Amino acid sequence: MRPVIAIVGRPNVGKSALFNRIVGKRIAIVHDEPGITRDRISAEAEWRGVPFTVIDTGGIGLVKGERAPDDIIAAMRRQADVAIQDAALIVLVVDARDGVMPLDEEVARLLRASGKPVFLAVNKVDNLQQENLLADFLPLGFKHVFPVSAIQGGGVAELLDEAVSLLPPIEPSTLDPQPSTTSSPLKIAIVGRPNVGKSSLVNRLVREDRVIVSEVPGTTRDAVDVPFTVEAGGETRRYVLIDTAGIRPRRKVDTSVEFFSVRRAEKSIERCDLAILVLDASFGVSAQDKKIGGLILAAHKGCVIAVNKWDLIGEKVQKKFIAELRRLLFFLDFAPVGFISAKSGQGMSRLLSVIREVDCQLNQTITTGLLNRVLADAVATRQPPLRAGHRLKFYYATQTGTRPPRILTFVNTPAAFSDSYRKYLADKLRAAFGFEGCPIVISGRQRERTIEPIRTGKKQAQRRHLPGG
Repeated sequence: MRPVIAIVGRPNVGKSALFNRIVGKRIAIVHDEPGITRDRISAEAEWRGVPFTVIDTGGIGLVKGERAPDDIIAAMRRQADVAIQDAALIVLVVDARDGVMPLDEEVARLLRASGKPVFLAVNKVDNLQQENLLADFLPLGFKHVFPVSAIQGGGVAELLDEAVSLLPPIEPSTLDPQPSTTSSPLKIAIVGRPNVGKSSLVNRLVREDRVIVSEVPGTTRDAVDVPFTVEAGGETRRYVLIDTAGIRPRRKVDTSVEFFSVRRAEKSIERCDLAILVLDASFGVSAQDKKIGGLILAAHKGCVIAVNKWDLIGEKVQKKFIAELRRLLFFLDFAPVGFISAKSGQGMSRLLSVIREVDCQLNQTITTGLLNRVLADAVATRQPPLRAGHRLKFYYATQTGTRPPRILTFVNTPAAFSDSYRKYLADKLRAAFGFEGCPIVISGRQRERTIEPIRTGKKQAQRRHLPGG
């Protein structure tokens, strides 16, 4: 495993800004409001050729009340404690402009008791004149003190130079162990409306309290990546779960923090391989569920539908529920449906099995010869309709990608390739090859003069239709 650098401190001192600066990406939400970061957010980073994991934590000592309920504050503290326990090195962030605050002293005492090496990052030092403020923080008792500007990047390189020199050495072979099935982990985004049980599902899958769970809607704000592995059939499968904020209708998003949270959730759909759309069994399928499903479809992502809180409903209405679900989410007819209870664990083994099956389907490749035979039969069964006076003719097809499966067809007139006929061909491919849980992306390209047409046994698909034939 990579050594861990944990970033801790009281609220609103710039921990998330420093985290983003170190990993080189805008992963954690940065905002002036205290208490934005709640879960511990991790990412892999590298400096001077030394790989490590960096963890952002929620503010220690957040004031309860309007900023966060008691249970969320307690959960944030537990998440920070876990990060400190796992860390090889801790970076304590303080605010140069505020001076030493009582909460800084409290966190410093906590870190000294941990026995871990601690770097003190005095943040918001934007110029040389402000470096004299460092003397105010020497009474905290830490040997390694660095003036930094997380926003501008000043001083971060010096901090990292010293930090990586103190990290424990690791064997190169343990950096990125390769699974036996795929070259990269399957990225799974857990998406849905607020308070449907997304974080509970993540915790149940990884079998630990990895993300904060609360009855308060909007508890999750950042998109949190949670790696985990599953042993099955003598193989190790690697996954990355992406816990996301609940996606509400845009007209109901009334704060900038929620706006950024929703955007991160939508971006998580774009960067995942497979999305698990979580529904609330006691609520049914809402208009917002349909919109989120539409985002998954538009992004061409694999999909599994998880109907959570099923223990509150019972199996008697399952058939009726599925019929209504399929009617309203007809555009996700390729997505398998699982009935689960993230709280009790009901249906989780079946859900994991479905995830493994969809993973295999997303990586499935079809030989060109077999693909063309299936498409030829499909075209012979149902000819493409006329469009603007042109009838679409197919000459050749090949699979060009996976995750999701992508099929490139060479045709006479790409503009005549309608969405309805794409859907028809995708259904035929699904019937022949499975592709459960996978969207099939079929595109058309203008044929080349040397390509033979797909032969269907009908006169209109013979070679005489090629230019010059």
